[in-house]
Amino acid sequence: MSSFPISAYRRTKMLATLGPASTSLDVLRGFVLAGLSGVRLNFSHGTHADHRQTLNMLKTLQAEMGYPITILQDLQGPKIRLGEVEGVITLQAGKVFTLDDSDKPGDEERACLPHPQVLDALKVGDRVYINDGQVRLKVTSVDAHQAVCEVLAGGVISSRKGVNLPGVDLPFSALTDKDREDLAFGLENKVDWVALSFVQRPQDIREAREIIGDRAAIMAKIELPKAVERIEGIVEEADGIMIARGDLGVELPLEEVPAIQKKIIRICRDAGKPVVVATQMLESMIHNASPTRAEVSDVANAVYEGADCLMLSAETAAGAHPEAAVTTMASIIHRVEHSSALWPLLDARAPEVVAGTPDAISAAACYTAKMVNACAIVTFTEFGATALRLNRWRPEQPLLAVTPHAKTAQGLTFSWGLKTVVSEPPMDTDQLVEFALTAVKKSGLGNAGDTVVITAGIPFGKAGGTNLLRIAELP
Repeated sequence: MSSFPISAYRRTKMLATLGPASTSLDVLRGFVLAGLSGVRLNFSHGTHADHRQTLNMLKTLQAEMGYPITILQDLQGPKIRLGEVEGVITLQAGKVFTLDDSDKPGDEERACLPHPQVLDALKVGDRVYINDGQVRLKVTSVDAHQAVCEVLAGGVISSRKGVNLPGVDLPFSALTDKDREDLAFGLENKVDWVALSFVQRPQDIREAREIIGDRAAIMAKIELPKAVERIEGIVEEADGIMIARGDLGVELPLEEVPAIQKKIIRICRDAGKPVVVATQMLESMIHNASPTRAEVSDVANAVYEGADCLMLSAETAAGAHPEAAVTTMASIIHRVEHSSALWPLLDARAPEVVAGTPDAISAAACYTAKMVNACAIVTFTEFGATALRLNRWRPEQPLLAVTPHAKTAQGLTFSWGLKTVVSEPPMDTDQLVEFALTAVKKSGLGNAGDTVVITAGIPFGKAGGTNLLRIAELP
């Protein structure tokens, strides 16, 4: 029996983006020791050779520390950008600016938008944002070759700056040719999760699933208004959700993002799907050794809301204090999870019991664990469904998922509260209890005389058939 180590048990997981500031063994080791659950490889930057070097380093670290580190491959997606522009240009509010399909370098009056399908999709009155929304345009007339716009908010533009089209239903797939090449590389190197950027509709997930199959789990990044409108269908298709607040805050009014975050976290918890909150969580730590008070509150509030996982981006990829960013986030999570305010908030958002034995057993296990003051809840799960059903209840007791599949264990890494143990399947109920108690002891979650609550499905090996609840005592 092999297990993932559990030092300071942390329910809310952490994910860090790797980059120039964090691709050394010493820094990665520090991340893992601080409690990191996994790493994000951003395929918007770097070559395959760069990412292969990082993957090899992660393999070295995994061998050294004796357990896997979950790897999330984040695909670039269909990012819309301006064409070439002559130097740096300042657009003035009230002026006219044209986006067209010409290949000439842009100037103060026009620039190329090298996406003909976007010009086809634009309508009079649509908004066009450039450079993270610093420059804002409104379309006043449009045809197949150009969109004439009024400059609503002036500012600086230059070559290849990003373009956002809030509210426009973009007529292309979430997978570009580059994404498909990157995805083939990621799957070849056995990444655990694949994040799809600029998802708009459930069909985007199904299209990716045809390529990925069961070789990796799929995380849909929510960063477009159309994705927010279709969130229930996207959650149903995806294995997990990332609330990517950067582009979302450009595409929508900033004041709408907190409410959307709360809504998506609730939907994902009800569905038993892990949800990651991302972007600018400790942004000031890119340059500073400590965060702002507002950033600390932002991280804490995401924990209070019941988010499964929090992600660091530039803080760990390119910041001056990558290890401090991880340890700071870990400290905030630890403090909130030991706050008396947490559990009433999580209990108030508890999901409704779904009719059927599996959900009844899961709800009863959490209630029973609280009544008998159990040191842990152990669930035996084939492909993760039982564990995800259990963690919807956000129990105070530590959750330990025992599975015969390393892949299942990796897929549960970003889910709230779940620690995983890979073990051969038990042959009978006596062996099930033995395996459960051994897993709790090896994980450091209990001592002799402590009570353990156990759930499983009989017969063994049948997915989704949770029907057993046992109480046992650690010898």
